[in-house]
Amino acid sequence: MRKVLIIFSQMTDSDVDWIAEVGERIHVKAGTVLIQRESRVNHLYIVLDGQLAIRTASGAVIASLESGEIVGEMSLVDPAPTTVSVEVTMDATLFRIADDVIRKKLAIDAEFAAHFYFALCIFLADRMRNTTMRMGYGEALPDPHAKDELNENLLDTIHVAGARFDRMLKRLSG
Repeated sequence: MRKVLIIFSQMTDSDVDWIAEVGERIHVKAGTVLIQRESRVNHLYIVLDGQLAIRTASGAVIASLESGEIVGEMSLVDPAPTTVSVEVTMDATLFRIADDVIRKKLAIDAEFAAHFYFALCIFLADRMRNTTMRMGYGEALPDPHAKDELNENLLDTIHVAGARFDRMLKRLSG
């Protein structure tokens, strides 16, 4: 659940409430290709349940995503076609928001935009740091579970982010 906590830790309660209001919950069967390689992504997805695989052009799985992970966020920064595909490997429940809805909000709400882009910067920096370490650059991580550790600066707000995510899930269930 780590990635959604990074995003929600930098947002306000009203930001998260807006996200819950404009998004939709969808169910996707295993075997479905959610995002085709070399396509444009039109939604931001949060994995609520199930499992997704990120695949290279050769079909190699480079990451498995489970509850709390996010897909499609890069398209909000750079709408270029994808270099990987995303496949549902275990029936999944996803929360999705259309990119155009997010872009409209970003254009009219400077405070939301500041929170969202700062959260996205932290998220992408964390991903780049972990990818760099996984590829063997820099020093090896001392603990195999260290990749799941949160940035010290986020620890103060992570419990609030968890509560926001729980509140969003309850809202979607009701």
